Amino acid sequence: MSERLMVKAERVHKSFGATHVLKGIDLQVRAGEVFCIVGPSGSGKSTFLRCINHLEKISAGRLWVDGELVGYRQKGNKLYEMREREVAAQRRDIGMVFQRFHLFPHMTAAENVMEAPIQVKGMRKAEARERAEALLRRVGLGDRGDHYPSQLSGGQQQRVAIARALAMEPKLMLFDEPTSALDPELVGEVLDVMRGLAEDGMTMIVVTHEMGFAREVGDSLVFMDQGVVVESGDPAEVLTRPQHERTKAFLSKVL
Repeated sequence: MSERLMVKAERVHKSFGATHVLKGIDLQVRAGEVFCIVGPSGSGKSTFLRCINHLEKISAGRLWVDGELVGYRQKGNKLYEMREREVAAQRRDIGMVFQRFHLFPHMTAAENVMEAPIQVKGMRKAEARERAEALLRRVGLGDRGDHYPSQLSGGQQQRVAIARALAMEPKLMLFDEPTSALDPELVGEVLDVMRGLAEDGMTMIVVTHEMGFAREVGDSLVFMDQGVVVESGDPAEVLTRPQHERTKAFLSKVL
């Protein structure tokens, strides 16, 4: 893992109207790190993830990805919001996998993976297909390229979604509870793909309920509750010897 910071959050706040969802998040994720975020529903985990690629605009604070301010340009002490086109360019470097797979139902698995490289990067169709086939093999679906989403299990659809995110060659992958919509017996196949990405050195931020995965694959873990980071550290340390009462109460319910 390098010393290069891939993500830096400084006093990040996010409000939706009167609801204060993120209350001053400070954290750092190094390049090549698997960074896990755990916590109860409604603690702000998914909102924070969406702020990293500017799907949600932060209300205060600053967020950097690979040294670049996300969504804003700074001149002197003032921040100026970027145009949508500039934000979209930043977003290309960040892959995101959601709870729900969001695949295009009228496209095959391979076409789903090919779409963004063709539309966004202007990649030639033959090259995009070759790359899509390689990525589907990488996620264990080399024989499913011509299947439509409705012909695939939930676990297979989620693996196609991972391949699709990888097709843009991101430097950072965000996973928002990627296994929570899956039947229990399909969870393992998605986690195996994520393990492989970790071994390949992909920087990953993973919001998850899979504590075994966090302990085994994670390099760092934060426990969030009510919009703040309550506790952070080595996953095994936090999960087996939590220091904070709120962390202990949460873990007693999920472990």
